[in-house]
Amino acid sequence: MEKNQMVKQERAERTRESLVRAAAHEFARAGYEGTSLSRVARAAGISIGALTFHFPAKANLAQAVRARGDAAVRARVAEAADAATPPLDTVVALTLDLARLLEDDEVARAAVRLWRELPDGDGTWTTLWLPAVTETLARAGRDGLDPAVSEHDVVLLAEYLVAGAESRLGGPLPGLPARDGDGDSVEQHLSRLWALVLPSLTGPPEAE
Repeated sequence: MEKNQMVKQERAERTRESLVRAAAHEFARAGYEGTSLSRVARAAGISIGALTFHFPAKANLAQAVRARGDAAVRARVAEAADAATPPLDTVVALTLDLARLLEDDEVARAAVRLWRELPDGDGTWTTLWLPAVTETLARAGRDGLDPAVSEHDVVLLAEYLVAGAESRLGGPLPGLPARDGDGDSVEQHLSRLWALVLPSLTGPPEAE
């Protein structure tokens, strides 16, 4: 590849990266309908012509943002699957990791909002990670769970807790209350909630 061509390709990649990040900021803040291409172009410091050269329509930008965010979620799921930890610990760790991702990564947060606002018939964003929770518990059978606890209920609990973490970030669901000003992260909130419920999932410790 000639040097000039390589320079052009690198410049194009930087432009696309700037556009995806600017679009993610707008989608996370204002949603799909509330985001305009002109605002994205201004935020990225790029002309509207350059934007439409790379992304002809807002739908193309949304697709790029969601693909990037989905990839980040799948990476966290893969890391959790590789962890050599007890099944319940793996589930807890994955939910905390997802909460941290949504709080720290604006692209991932925007992707979740786009999943909510633009369903495509392939499920919801939970289909990216919730099956891993189900599979983790199924592989382990009832290992570590109290006899009175259903594996299905643990899956449901994980789904509700992550949805709560998502809502505390104030994006996808309308009419949400503002976060409490306790200074803690959403991940810390979720960790405390797990600490409250875990004793009821595992039951009393076995007598020695």
